[in-house]
Amino acid sequence: MRPPPLPYLLLLLVFLPSPPAVAAAAGPASWEALRAAAGRRAASPVTQEGAAAGILRRLLPSHARSFRFQIDHKGGVCGESSCFKISNVDGSGKDGAELLIQGTTAVELASGLHWYLKYWCGLHISWDKTGGAQLASVPPPGSLPRVKGVGVKIQRPVPWNYYQNVVTSSYSFVWWDWRRWEKEIDWMALQGINLPLAFTGQEAIWQKVFKSFNVTDSDLDEFFGGPAFLAWARMGNLHAWGGPLSQNWLDQQLALQKKILSRMIELGMIPVLPSFSGNVPVVFRKLFPSASITRLGDWNTVDADPRWCCTYILDPSDALFIDVGQAFIKQQIKEYGDITSIYNCDTFNENTPPTNEAAYISSLGSAIYEAMSRGNKDAVWLMQGWLFYSDAAFWKEPQMKALLHSVPIGKMMVLDLFADVKPIWQMSSQFYGVPYIWCMLHNFGGNIEMYGVLDSISSGPIDARTSYNSTMVGVGMCMEGIEHNPVVFDLMSEMAFRSQKVKVEDWLKTYSYRRYGQSNVEIQKAWGILYHTIYNCTDGIADHNKDYIVEFPDMSPSSFSSQFSKQRSTSLARKHPRFFLSEVSASLPQPHLWYSTKEAVKALELFINAGNDLSKSPTFRYDLVDQTRQALSKLANKVYLDAMNSYQKNDSSGLNFHTKKFLELIVDIDTLLASDDNFLLGPWLESAKSLGMTEDERTQYEWNARTQVTMWYDVTKTEQSKLHDYANKFWSGLLKSYYLPRASKYFARLSRSLQENRSFQLEEWRLDWISYSNEWQSAKDLYPVKATGDALAISRSLFAKYFG
Repeated sequence: MRPPPLPYLLLLLVFLPSPPAVAAAAGPASWEALRAAAGRRAASPVTQEGAAAGILRRLLPSHARSFRFQIDHKGGVCGESSCFKISNVDGSGKDGAELLIQGTTAVELASGLHWYLKYWCGLHISWDKTGGAQLASVPPPGSLPRVKGVGVKIQRPVPWNYYQNVVTSSYSFVWWDWRRWEKEIDWMALQGINLPLAFTGQEAIWQKVFKSFNVTDSDLDEFFGGPAFLAWARMGNLHAWGGPLSQNWLDQQLALQKKILSRMIELGMIPVLPSFSGNVPVVFRKLFPSASITRLGDWNTVDADPRWCCTYILDPSDALFIDVGQAFIKQQIKEYGDITSIYNCDTFNENTPPTNEAAYISSLGSAIYEAMSRGNKDAVWLMQGWLFYSDAAFWKEPQMKALLHSVPIGKMMVLDLFADVKPIWQMSSQFYGVPYIWCMLHNFGGNIEMYGVLDSISSGPIDARTSYNSTMVGVGMCMEGIEHNPVVFDLMSEMAFRSQKVKVEDWLKTYSYRRYGQSNVEIQKAWGILYHTIYNCTDGIADHNKDYIVEFPDMSPSSFSSQFSKQRSTSLARKHPRFFLSEVSASLPQPHLWYSTKEAVKALELFINAGNDLSKSPTFRYDLVDQTRQALSKLANKVYLDAMNSYQKNDSSGLNFHTKKFLELIVDIDTLLASDDNFLLGPWLESAKSLGMTEDERTQYEWNARTQVTMWYDVTKTEQSKLHDYANKFWSGLLKSYYLPRASKYFARLSRSLQENRSFQLEEWRLDWISYSNEWQSAKDLYPVKATGDALAISRSLFAKYFG
């Protein structure tokens, strides 16, 4: 089926909420903060125009001459705000510019380009691993649609559009080279992101700083974590796990960071750099015996092994804290230039202060900021607000005010990290007057799970911005891992430019057209169902994929409630704040389920029925595989419970029947995932090895990559890591070689225990399983990096097998 003619899309758009011609501007103080942060650090208009043109060349080389870009450096178009304007270029020919995009920075130019291509040409952009870009609907050069009248101007309702979580660098970015980073920065600019976290390569800076305090390379080998665990070493949760870091790694990552920052600056972005949070090598206690250095408690180890457990933090009130913090900021300026004034610091993220005394907390905050400002007099402290949620019992109003007001108003911004589900601004009187950014968290551990709160995303930022005495100055995306749920990120990105709430059901009609490049009635019906089911989670539970295939219960069935209670609670499933809202039952952990699986299966059937028309579309194939995977995985949860129920009833035949079905589902899902390049284990492992310059490095990096997505952290012979499966993935190769043997070993022992009329030997299974896992983590066997099989045919077959 050919795409409908362009007028169809334009007609459809008439009935949808049009982009606001002029959005409400934020307060002058917000814009002043934006301009002050950019100020003299901004790249020249010519450089930014060239950077925007570079994005167009990489995205649509055939249309490189169809657009003209112009920075509004005098404010004639945008005034005191930040905006983009799209207008026609009169008298253009086939090979000339047809559209003029004007904007405050190159980010606005790229955003304007994206907005035009979306809403006038039906283009769709997503990560390559979620199907990539749909470009076929864009008319050829010389035939681009004209905009009405004098053009369309879109102003940002708030100045900032923030991106990343402090752990995204480990769950998603860790193995990236410059080629992949260039694509990501292009994506950022097209989505309007102007405030990205930039944490790559900081260990090379720390190496130089700590050496100036007489710390040796050997000392740092015991301090830095391995590549896949750097985020947690940086936060002081662990040390040395997965390490050490070679000089090759340090040099390579520093060079990569310089490229990343250079491109961000060319585009007019303001990178957020790290600052000193107090985390120091253990040798600091010997080098500075009079300094106030505290050994932190255990963070999720199985036996507090000192090789990686229990890091050391320098008290912010100690004068040495300011010396180290200042040195780190200045070393970054020396390496990168004076490129930003915004620094992230999360000293108290999952580390509770020793006392709740407000005066003490205020003094700590003041010292942290002083260390920043001594290094950069214009410093602004950007802090994650996660602590106010995850440790709410400690951070009451007096403690919050003490920290938030410990620096001058305007010198701190807070990320309301989980505002899409649990907004802190509502219960803290707008963070007690401190500017904040409304953020969507959405994902934990980089898990693969179709999930979303589209209604919250489409209205939450508007409600926050228009609320009484609002101090909201931006929107942000703070997921732990990326490259999933493209619909969620497409909508959330638009909220940086939306001044009014979005009517999601109508918006999804244009989304499905853009996503697949053509209109399809069954697809529109399917998206209507998905909107009201999978993408309408309203239970307030943090979605961390705990499906039994990927997070197999480490329990004896004799400990399960005979009724298999599905009671939900918000107890700590593990001693870790990121599990704060994990869904658990009184006995057996219950995977999160917030929608009717029956309705979701109807949506899947509609997708399959549309397959003949859309199967050539990579975006369609990705969505089809993802939906089929999710439906089968939720079915497997029920089969697992049926197997446990059979065991408790001493029903051997029932146990064998359900065991066979559960294991068969794992194999079938693996086959399904193998049909799409974006659901393979191989690329993750190969990208890790590709960064190694020696055989030892390649071996180490592969172990890091394998370990993060499986056990994650340390084990004993009979005790799994407390973080096992936190970063689980639905990847072909991982299911067959890891999750399948785990379940097989468990069910085989379960069946034997019934046959021999003896209790299930949980410790024997653990001994066997952990030994297997250790071998798998250290193995070097290869996995495919290219898909095999017909995704549509496999989905149809599995649908008929399990749901027909």
